Amino acid sequence: MKQYYKIGEISDLYQIGPDSLRYYEKLGILTPKRGSNDYRMYSLDDLWRLNVIRDLRRLDFPMEKIKEYLNNRSIETTNQLLVEELSAIDAQIKELNLLRENVEERLLTLEDAVRQTLEAVTVKYFPQRRCHTIMSAYHTDEEMDMLIKQLLNKDKKNLYIIGNNKIGSFLSLSAAESGNFGTYEGVFIIDRNGSSSLEAGNYLSVSYSGDSHQNKDIFPQLLNYAEEHSLRLAGPVLEILWVDIHQAEDVKEHITELQIRCTAGK
Repeated sequence: MKQYYKIGEISDLYQIGPDSLRYYEKLGILTPKRGSNDYRMYSLDDLWRLNVIRDLRRLDFPMEKIKEYLNNRSIETTNQLLVEELSAIDAQIKELNLLRENVEERLLTLEDAVRQTLEAVTVKYFPQRRCHTIMSAYHTDEEMDMLIKQLLNKDKKNLYIIGNNKIGSFLSLSAAESGNFGTYEGVFIIDRNGSSSLEAGNYLSVSYSGDSHQNKDIFPQLLNYAEEHSLRLAGPVLEILWVDIHQAEDVKEHITELQIRCTAGK
């Protein structure tokens, strides 16, 4: 077995860039010798240290902690390190289980989206819904995308855009009643940790497929239903995206739901 290895060989063997190897050397974790032409030559001890670095970095251990362990190894510190490894692994398992539950929920959401009855007005009751909001008027899809990205950044670990039916926009009731569907007041994403909330109550709801330009044809269905059933409407209108460009490129597959809070009596 070879006793020394060049930096290129180590880089290929461990899939580590030469810059990282030099960084480990600068930290004093690796101590390669200098061969002919001043080439770095890594010993078997360096290989063992790289194995430890690889295993611990996989669990996001900081380099300073790894250096402290490598330079002060004992039964006691090794035992402590293994306990910390178990704790880190348990934390990752917990995080992956939460991620799995999230993906399963979004998969069910997508299945629910395609099973919806379209262009049929119904009354739905919702408890108070916590949400993150950004109240900033916008007109274009590009402007909305930028606002949605800002919303998702409020909780990067738990908020996702694919398979999410909790993302929507606010449209003023007066604007909708006057036929103005091109100016939105802001965006929201429903999340239990949100600092704002959507009021509890009954909501008139109607879903449709296609692009949002159909709001001008779909929204009057809500007005007609409210008129026929003597319901009072309270804005804003919520435009919720079940399926959009992030889930389907073909606009014919897009599904949008309009919701507006209603109470009995005119």
